[in-house]
Amino acid sequence: MSATINDTSVRAAGLNLRYLESGSGHPVIFLHGGSLGSSADVFLRNMPAFAKAGFRALAFDQPGFGLSDVPEDHSAGLRRKSVLAFMDALGIKTAALVAHSQAGGMGVQIALASPERVSHLVVLGTGSLLPPLEEAKEGLDGAAQQRLERKMATHEPTIEETRKLLEANLFHHDLITSEELALRHSRSTGKNFEAFVARSGLPAAPKDPTAVPLWRRMIDVTCPLLLIYGRNDRANAYERALKLKELAPQLDLHITPDCKHLVPWDAQAEVERLTIPFLS
Repeated sequence: MSATINDTSVRAAGLNLRYLESGSGHPVIFLHGGSLGSSADVFLRNMPAFAKAGFRALAFDQPGFGLSDVPEDHSAGLRRKSVLAFMDALGIKTAALVAHSQAGGMGVQIALASPERVSHLVVLGTGSLLPPLEEAKEGLDGAAQQRLERKMATHEPTIEETRKLLEANLFHHDLITSEELALRHSRSTGKNFEAFVARSGLPAAPKDPTAVPLWRRMIDVTCPLLLIYGRNDRANAYERALKLKELAPQLDLHITPDCKHLVPWDAQAEVERLTIPFLS
């Protein structure tokens, strides 16, 4: 029998945040990324194993995603603050964070700024936490990503366009069932698409040439840290992950074959095999 997943909401930081919950024990909060269609539902297939292992598995729709309220502030900073606000609303003092994609950077920042709130941190496929291979090549990757985001923000996607976006992020296309596709599409349209357009239109934060890149600061994270990347992920992730292992061999970093960017789906068994003992 699979673990029951409850679907409810809580008021936090002046917003209604929808969240999923299963099991009891030490809290493990799953944080979704920032791409169009992202939501707590990304982790529906992962949460039961953690609940069965004796954890309180939680995943919430960040502001402007899924079924949560759309905020006036669409910045990544507001999304980062919403994590601790969500914990406070549920009376959670300390939790493990499992952060996918863009949320991995948020997780590292939270662990550095509020170490007493984070017991463990698991990062899944966060490209911004990998070192560049070379400045010119990295610049081209960034420009290509910006062009893609601008193109996606021009019109609400059709269901076939939602399928193509999922296929671009998945090695195993058989995971895209009709039910999964319909759910992802519902999280990509309407108010969620409007919020995505608003986020895409935000000006880029000015770069401080003296600032230490976040990937270099991971060695300063005091809680146990686990990183899992897909061998077939975009933007030279494999080569950059190998470079990170070389530069910081003390980091617990794993590269999973036959896995693109949607690590919680493509590498579900590997994520559970590595993460559950790590948290225990």
